Amino acid sequence: MLSYSSFSDVELLELLKSEDTAAYTVIYNRYFHPLFIHALQKLNDKEEAQDIVHELFAQLWNKRSDIQIHTNLAAYLYSSIRNKILDHISKKQVRDKYVDSLQGFLNSDYNITDHRIREKQLAALIEKGIGQLPSKMREIFELSRKKSLSHKQIAAQLNLSEQTVKKQVNNALRILRTKLGTMLFLVV
Repeated sequence: MLSYSSFSDVELLELLKSEDTAAYTVIYNRYFHPLFIHALQKLNDKEEAQDIVHELFAQLWNKRSDIQIHTNLAAYLYSSIRNKILDHISKKQVRDKYVDSLQGFLNSDYNITDHRIREKQLAALIEKGIGQLPSKMREIFELSRKKSLSHKQIAAQLNLSEQTVKKQVNNALRILRTKLGTMLFLVV
């Protein structure tokens, strides 16, 4: 009976190339832990380190017949794990940048949308407040603010004194400030 654990890496590699699963198991048992520790030191994440080492051994088995090792098996495995770690870190950085930029976009879109919603709510509150003014006061206020007419023009149009128009506009503003002040606090 052969004792694979006493075989050298060169002998195990030759057996691996001929699809010997026992040789593969010995290589796995011999190198998994040191490669895992190496990956863990670089990644600081146990699951990621295990995944990368398992991926390396899966690749070793899948490419067993084509594998060309010019140094020794240990050097090949450490070099391979280093490359996998670097590739993993690079992909993670790209993924993190993408997620950050996506989150930034979503936040800015949310802020714009939130701002628009608040703007519409405020406009609706102002319109509601104007609608609750006494009819003559509302008419004077709308001519002043919506039609941009001067007090003199409004007075001429409605057959009122300029002083009455001015007083009605000021009263409307005072009423709206009082009503909207509480509503604005609740909305914002």
